[in-house]
Amino acid sequence: MQKFLEHAGFLLALMALITALSATGCGGEKTSAPESNKEKVTIGVISHLNASEVEYNDLMQKLEKSYHPSKANIIAEYKYFDKMNDMQMALEAGQIDMLSTYQNVADYMIQRSDNKEVLQSERRLEDSFCFALRKGDTLLKNDLNKAIKAMTADGTLAKLLKQYITDLKEGEEPPAVSITHIDGADTIKVAVTGDLPPFDLVLADGTPAGFSTAVLSEVSKRIGKNIELVNIDSAARASILTSKGADVVFWVAVPKDSTLLPANIDQPEGLAVSEPYYHDLITHVGLKK
Repeated sequence: MQKFLEHAGFLLALMALITALSATGCGGEKTSAPESNKEKVTIGVISHLNASEVEYNDLMQKLEKSYHPSKANIIAEYKYFDKMNDMQMALEAGQIDMLSTYQNVADYMIQRSDNKEVLQSERRLEDSFCFALRKGDTLLKNDLNKAIKAMTADGTLAKLLKQYITDLKEGEEPPAVSITHIDGADTIKVAVTGDLPPFDLVLADGTPAGFSTAVLSEVSKRIGKNIELVNIDSAARASILTSKGADVVFWVAVPKDSTLLPANIDQPEGLAVSEPYYHDLITHVGLKK
């Protein structure tokens, strides 16, 4: 790992990626470092829904090679995890060298741990977060989009972001926000994972809390439907919709720049996504040395 830290600049480039495509075709012939001279670094990441682990690694390796092959001293291998808890345990056990997550999750994690730190300082690759639902549920999608646009325009989403993520005090757990029952209204089931706290948080007792519950409480009022929360693992986000165990999944990730990563990397065929309601930067977390 010492060698890895000495070559941390490569990982900055790996996640930045915004110069990856622009770097190709400039200058003379490019040569790669021999495979035997490269160091393997294993990076944990929450499973994507529309790209297998093999496909994701292939995509990332192609992007790395297009960046600057002569400086690619590290082979990054990504390992999928269905749960954040499993990924954190793998990090603690030395089974992975770092985990890839989002800035709000990294801040939350580091505030609650004495032995973790962010391993990159430049964070340029960004994802948008959208509700996922079955492709045929057009009326529900329209209702959700209308609510998201209104909550963006009137500052509600910004207020909830500040209260439940940005201004969350160190060590403090955000409360569960109750979703008011609307007499006579239809009920939709919304799946939450707890794998991206505090953005998507499930407390130790199994209660969904924080930003997700605050957003969904407001959405319920605006679309005039009751919302019932369903706890799932991240890897079950697609299957819970196709099996009709839920009508909406709280989040799928959509890369803001689809020239770097496919726009549907987390969106299998048959799923639709709403307008984005949140954006965050990707970062890496590892153990302190």
